[in-house]
Amino acid sequence: MESSVLRKSELHASVSDPVLDTMNFLNEVTLRYPEAISFAPGRPYDGFFETEEVLAHLRRYLDHLADQGASPAQVRTAVYQYGPTAGQIREIIADSLRRDEQIDVPAESIVVTVGAQEAMMLVVRALIRDPEDVLLVSSPCYVGITGVARLLDVTLSPVAEPAEGFSLANLAAAIRAERAAGRRPRAFYLVPDHANPSGSTLSVTGRAELLDLAVREDLLILEDTPYRLVSPGQPAPTLKAMDRHRSVVHLGSYSKTIFPGARVGFAVADQTVVGDDGRTGLLADELSKIKSMVTVNTSSLSQAVVAGALLAAGGRVSELNAKAAGHYGDAMRRVLDRLADRLPASRRAELGVRWNEPSGGFFLSLTVGFEVDDAALTRSAEQYGVIWTPMRYFHPDDGGRDAIRLSVSYLSPEEIDEGVTRLVAFIEAETGRLAIGRH
Repeated sequence: MESSVLRKSELHASVSDPVLDTMNFLNEVTLRYPEAISFAPGRPYDGFFETEEVLAHLRRYLDHLADQGASPAQVRTAVYQYGPTAGQIREIIADSLRRDEQIDVPAESIVVTVGAQEAMMLVVRALIRDPEDVLLVSSPCYVGITGVARLLDVTLSPVAEPAEGFSLANLAAAIRAERAAGRRPRAFYLVPDHANPSGSTLSVTGRAELLDLAVREDLLILEDTPYRLVSPGQPAPTLKAMDRHRSVVHLGSYSKTIFPGARVGFAVADQTVVGDDGRTGLLADELSKIKSMVTVNTSSLSQAVVAGALLAAGGRVSELNAKAAGHYGDAMRRVLDRLADRLPASRRAELGVRWNEPSGGFFLSLTVGFEVDDAALTRSAEQYGVIWTPMRYFHPDDGGRDAIRLSVSYLSPEEIDEGVTRLVAFIEAETGRLAIGRH
């Protein structure tokens, strides 16, 4: 009896989508060339993690429960059993948001998720009802939101982001174009602080203008904020802190600020939802219903560890991450300085190279004078021992063909110096190869 064979063409279209293949390819390249210096992973620096701290955080949260009057049996249940679908540390997160971000919302408006990725999935699933509903995204944008759209069969409408960052005019034009085509722009997703992948940050004035547009156009803003509190300096206020009309669904993550292995994020969804029977509730309640059929609940043990870390810092994630923010700021400055050293202005002009200069976060964007594809990445890893990420991975509009993303967060100062040297050698060789091919 022959084994059953499945045709890929008969599976959901997302499994054949290039977006889902790109990150696998990047992982394969990284594993294939372990000696290469990699500017690809957007992960926190390992040097800030201490194994014993996990146990201390857990103990602190268990003591907190006892101090709040929980019996030993209740404490045991809090870490061993399925917890509430919406999360069991919502009050602690709400307190932290008030102290650190001036986001004042009731705990009931928060849903604790399996990383910010699940938060995106829940929000997009709840908001997008019909094929005519459209999710607007900045382009380039985080590949995770693109993947969510593919998995849920949601139509994406890319909003081109110029080199200088977010464009309100481009967003307004995209909204008009979608409505003219008979579609309904439902929400706009962006990372306003040190965006992945571009590194751009939206100004305070730009934030106010975006909120005004959201109110005028009846548009929800999905604000993703993983890099704010691991960046040096005083950040601009979140869109949610400035939100006076409940136009913003705020997506948060503790993957960069506490540790990624916990896989704990959250959504602040305080929008009012009115049922056909006239009863009102919160969007957070609807997200919880969806979550109950996806992950049931977020790991109670992970929530306990994150809560312990928040309690240790008095809710101030910014203070908890002060050292890390300084480290990442130094790493960004070092990459920018080494690029300027290795590629003076005159040489940059000859090669057609330019880059932006983010003030924080993990990423910057570098434009080159040749097409950047998987083959170019393979040559870079194989011949020059340096890995990076093609920016085309992050463009739903098929852009970014001559740009690369550099991540600065995971490397030591010495690796940064050597990595930039190798990268410049690759760029010069690749540009020369292109010039020869033209003659």
